[in-house]
Amino acid sequence: MIELKNIYKSFNGTKVLDDANLKIQKGESLVIIGRSGSGKSVLLKHLIGLIAPDSGRVIIDGIDLTKARSKDVRKTRKKFGMLFQGAALFDSLTVFENVGFQLMEYTHKTYEEIKVRVEECLKMVGLKGIEEMKPSELSGGMKKRVGLARAISMSPEILLFDEPTTGLDPIMGDIINDLIRSLHTQLKLTSVTVTHDMKSAFKIADRICMVYEKKIKEIGTPEDILNSTDPVIQQFVSGNSKGPLTENE
Repeated sequence: MIELKNIYKSFNGTKVLDDANLKIQKGESLVIIGRSGSGKSVLLKHLIGLIAPDSGRVIIDGIDLTKARSKDVRKTRKKFGMLFQGAALFDSLTVFENVGFQLMEYTHKTYEEIKVRVEECLKMVGLKGIEEMKPSELSGGMKKRVGLARAISMSPEILLFDEPTTGLDPIMGDIINDLIRSLHTQLKLTSVTVTHDMKSAFKIADRICMVYEKKIKEIGTPEDILNSTDPVIQQFVSGNSKGPLTENE
C-alpha cells in the first residue's frame, strides 16, 4: 500500500500542497485530477521520491521514504516505473537504447537478454521493428508508447503516469488509455495517473481523487465522482466555464 500523510510542500515561499493525505491500495488504478498548477504532478513525484516533502510522511509498503536509509530508499524506488509527460526520451539514443537504458545501467543482464526484454516490452505497447529509430523519427504517440515500454522494462510493481494523453489526438489518446488499462491488468500493477483529461480518467480509474486548494478534496469511484453534488467537482467534470472555479485558479 502507498500512503501520503500530512504532506506539506512549498516552492520559493508558495505553498503547493497543504496537509495532503492519500491512501492507494495495492493493485488499484488511481487517477488524480485537478486544474493545471493544482499540485497533481507534485503529489505524484512525492511517491517516487523525485520531490521530498517539507513535512509529512511518504510510506511505500511500510517503508517511510522520509526517514529510511539510503539503501532502503533505492530498493523501494526499484518498485516504480514512470511515464513522464512528453515521454522524456533521450534524443541521442535509439529506441533500443532508451527502452533498455535501465537494464544496461542497473542489471547484469547480457546484451542478448536485454535485446529480448526490449523486444518484449515494445511488443506489449504495440510496437516492433523500431529499435534502431531515434526519437526525432517518431510520432507523438509512438514516443509515449516507447516511454511506456521503458517504464515497464524493469518489471515494476507500481506504474506512475504524468499526463499520459497530453499532446495526442483523441484517437491516439484513447489507444494510450487502452494500453494503460490492459498493462495494469496484464502485469497486475498498482497504477497512479495524473490527468486533467476526464475521458481518460473515467476509462482507466478504479478510483479518482481531486486535488483542490492544495488538498485532496474528494476521492471515490468514477461513478461517485460523476454523480458528486459538490459544485467544484461538478464544474471540473463537465468542463463548464461557469462555477466556483475561476480562470485565475
